[in-house]
Order: sequence, then C-alpha cells, then structure tokens
Amino acid sequence: MSVVLRVIAAGPGVTLQDGGRWGYLRYGVTAAGPMDPLAFATANRAVGRGHDAPAIEVSLGGVELAVEGGEVSVGVVGGSFRVVAGDREFRSPAIVRLTPHSGLTIRAGAAGAWCYVAVAGDLAVAATLGSVATHMRSGIGGLQGRAFAPGDRIAVTSPQALAPAFGGIAAPWLDRGSGPIRVVLGPQDDYFSDDQIDRFLLGPWTLSSRSDRMAYLLDGTPITHTKGFNIVSDGVAMGAIQIPGSGKPMVLMADRQPTGGYPKIANVIGVDLGRLAQVRPGDRLSFQAVNVEEAVRLRRDEAAALALPIVFEPLARPDLPSEFLLATNLVGGVSAGDDGS
Repeated sequence: MSVVLRVIAAGPGVTLQDGGRWGYLRYGVTAAGPMDPLAFATANRAVGRGHDAPAIEVSLGGVELAVEGGEVSVGVVGGSFRVVAGDREFRSPAIVRLTPHSGLTIRAGAAGAWCYVAVAGDLAVAATLGSVATHMRSGIGGLQGRAFAPGDRIAVTSPQALAPAFGGIAAPWLDRGSGPIRVVLGPQDDYFSDDQIDRFLLGPWTLSSRSDRMAYLLDGTPITHTKGFNIVSDGVAMGAIQIPGSGKPMVLMADRQPTGGYPKIANVIGVDLGRLAQVRPGDRLSFQAVNVEEAVRLRRDEAAALALPIVFEPLARPDLPSEFLLATNLVGGVSAGDDGS
C-alpha cells in the first residue's frame, strides 16, 4: 500500500533533506542536509524513523500538502510554526495524522526559521551519491535538485497511521534557550587582534535578509584583520565563521562551499548550529567563546537527551488570529460572486 503527498503550494526553499551526503567533500560535493539537525532528528524520531531519514524542510514561506490514497502520520518539529490539519489548528512540535480529507498547511509563527515534516513511511525518491539531500546550487538530490513546486507528488510506501492521531511532542531538548551563540575560536583567529576578537564576540550582529542555506550574513561594526583577509583555501565545516574583506562575518551553513579562502575567526559548536539556524532575518545575536572540551561535553549531553523516549501530550488549540486562518491557503486567488464579479 502507498499514499501520495501532493504539493499544493510551497514558499521558496522548501526541500527534501536527509542526514546529508557524506564522504564526497574531497570531490567538491557538499553534504547539504538539514539546517537544524536537532529538530530534524526529533521529527524523525517522533514517527519511528532513524535520525537521518528523509524529511521535508520547510522555510518561512510555508508549505501546503494534500494526501491521496490513505492515511499517514507525520511529525512536525522546528520553530514555533503554525499548523493546520483539517479543522485542527496547533503549533509545532506535534504528531499529526493526515487523511485525504485533511491535508496539511504550515506557516511561519511567532519564532523560528525552519520546520521539518517527517513521514511515517518510506519516501519514494531516488538517491544521488547515496543521499536524497537537496543541494540546489549543484542541482542534485531531492526533486531533481530543486525546491518543491505546486503539483509535485511524492509516493510514500509502507505508510503508517500512528497513535495518537494528534499529539504534542514533549521533547525538552528542543528548549535550547537564548543567550549568545557558542563558538570555538580558530583556526585562523591569529589573523585578528584581541580587541577585534572581543568585538566579534560582543557584537551585536543582525542577521541579514540576504542569508540563505549557504551562509548566514551578519551586519554590524566590521572586524579589522591584522594579517590580511586572504588565506590558502582550506576545507570548511558547517558553522565556520569567515571574515571577508568587508569585515562582516559570514557563517557557513548546510549548503556551504567545500573550501574557503577567507580567515575563519571561529566555528559555531554543534549543539548551537540549530539554534543559530532558527534566527530570523533582522534578529540580533552575539557569540560566546568556549573550549573544545566544553563543546564535546555539550554534544554528548545532546545525544543522550535525544536518545530519551519521545512522549506525546494532548494537543491544545492555540488562539490563532483570524488573519492567520484566512491566510492558510498559500495559493491565494480570487473567487467570483453570484453576479460573476
């Protein structure tokens, strides 16, 4: 038995991702994968899938899906997005059972930039180099290397309708708090004087609207280099923070290039990658330096928390404003009255 997910509408940047396309960086192929790995893994766990199983990454533009052929449960996890399934309205994180009569609409809510829809079943999408992760700049993975578009259809084999049909997801590890984004300094922090490193850490920085899955661009007082802004290109990891000639930091994200030739003042630690990814354009942030040992300890704590059982809670309907309910159809359009006007 299979069901089909049909895309009714999708904002820019809605893609299919999995844990990433690993092992090909030396050939110039970036891993891609989710912007918020923790939310992604939690969505998959909620529907009984592996941490790295394929799931839909939803951007601030939202998505509207219809279901054909049967029922299937999905886990919706990420920022505080607003979700409508049939006549139910609620916020992520949650587990939702979809039917041909309900469909699913996800729109940006009060906070967060990315949301994940994990499906209780196998998505019938061909892998490229062992992964379905979409990397749009190189045009590989997912749906022919592109974002979702109205009319796209994805078959789901072995779909499951899980219990509860609707439930909130109690995952305390998703409450990552606020405060500075933690980083490990280097590997080229010697290209900057101590006062410039302090300026970098304190900021404050504002996330630019020009940011995307490749890099988060930060606006603020420029950082001055002491040894120039060019290095011999070397490999970059997700969260690497380059300081180009403009002096304004660029945080390399999931669709980063494989190498870079600007000095890297620091790297965001693993447990804060998702928290940074959920920052919206216009939001302000600063950084805090920690050592490698602290970064490793925090990463192990996160892994231990993610291994805890998923607990579901009764869903409470939030008091959604009327303007949101009127806007749940992402397609929009005009309906004719009786007089044809």
